[in-house]
Amino acid sequence: MDTATPTPQDLQRKLYFLVEQLQHMASELPPKYQMRLPYELLSGLANSLLNDTIFEIVKGLMEIQHVTEKHLFQQRLQLQNQQKIEIQEALNRASTEQEKMRAKSALRIKHRDELKQTDMKLVLQLDQKVSDQQGILEKAGVPGFYVTNNPMEIQVQMRLCDFIIRLSKMEVPR
Repeated sequence: MDTATPTPQDLQRKLYFLVEQLQHMASELPPKYQMRLPYELLSGLANSLLNDTIFEIVKGLMEIQHVTEKHLFQQRLQLQNQQKIEIQEALNRASTEQEKMRAKSALRIKHRDELKQTDMKLVLQLDQKVSDQQGILEKAGVPGFYVTNNPMEIQVQMRLCDFIIRLSKMEVPR
């Protein structure tokens, strides 16, 4: 007999373990999240995790998220460095202290607006990444995941992702 194929008893043991772990993790959350994680949802999530594919999808999404966040942070730092150079060049061109103060003041206003615009673009890109992730997990059939921009629902989904990642690091009975 092929030992790689789990028996129905193995799957049942794994399912019980996953449900028990998910219930324990959910019980540690603040009540406002607990009430949004009924047994049916946790049980459905455990069932979807019987296949290790979901663990791999969530790990992949997490890695993409980290790379994206690093890239966006680098873009922001690059803008700030360009702004510092622009201020230094303006100060070098100014001949009097009064000109230096005016140039610095004007550039501060311009730079604050540029940074605000950049931050808004970065947030929109992150929001799009969240929507993409929600859609992928929904298509993969992971209970609790669907595209939404409701902050509370996103928080609940983030908790579910955390549960999945924590479970992926546990020794699950076979």
